[in-house]
Amino acid sequence: MTETQVNQTQQAGLANATSKATLYIVATPIGNLKDITYRAVEVLGAVDWIAAEDTRHTQRLLQALGVNKPLLSLHDHNEQARSQQLLEKLQAGESGALVSDAGTPLINDPGFHLVKLLRQQGVKVVPIPGPSAVITALCAAGLPTDRFSYEGFLPAKKQRRLQVLQTLKNDTRTLVFYESPHRLTESLQAMLEVFGGERQMVAAREMTKTYEQFVSGSVAEVVAYFESHADKVRGEFVLMVMGDVVAEAVCEDEHDALIGALLKQQLPVKQITDIVVELSGQKKKAVYNRVLALKEGSE
Repeated sequence: MTETQVNQTQQAGLANATSKATLYIVATPIGNLKDITYRAVEVLGAVDWIAAEDTRHTQRLLQALGVNKPLLSLHDHNEQARSQQLLEKLQAGESGALVSDAGTPLINDPGFHLVKLLRQQGVKVVPIPGPSAVITALCAAGLPTDRFSYEGFLPAKKQRRLQVLQTLKNDTRTLVFYESPHRLTESLQAMLEVFGGERQMVAAREMTKTYEQFVSGSVAEVVAYFESHADKVRGEFVLMVMGDVVAEAVCEDEHDALIGALLKQQLPVKQITDIVVELSGQKKKAVYNRVLALKEGSE
């Protein structure tokens, strides 16, 4: 096969990587460039254009990948107007990609209005999965991950920040927040005030980068660590707080009467567990153990 034939084959492969009149939502690295997927590189090299939150930032990524494509800006201040322009391009048969500065687009980044508009107009939207700071942090934090709630950035104003945390105080899910270095101290102090010092949490920063760090312990311990290590208040943070275990235990006790009534009907433990889980939304394992404990106590 000649060099020309090889190049033609490669170009044909890229053409097959995408479909016309389609927007691809492409996840990009949150730090380490090696985290880009083969499929993401293939799609970015095949589309007609790329919409980016910061075109200068994305241009550096594309140069590192050896990709040369027209860039269009799409950010919080122009998304409404730009979305209509991109819709027209896609309806004309072009293919495009949407990327954010880092990670998976739309997760606390622009793109919602565009994707909503395209869905309403029947334009195909295809996700290209990859890095996400939320999932990356959670999988290495050592906190419960069977149920979690992503809360994004806390409000900038102190009173509103405290109000939001108060609404989450008794949530039994692991709570996940993003935070910038210049507001880290204020957010940690607010968590200390609302959640108390004993609640377990993990702060992750600079993930996948050279100085990646996970700081774990009680809320009070994490606050104390960053107060005494001001040099570590750098980079973007993911703050993860364990759910309220006391509230969860109380919630379980509220269903003891129901479990007791079902046990009197001599229903199997598994069937009782399924009924209570369906009604309460609690963790199946916890309910199963509770049913067993009450059954043994009644025998």
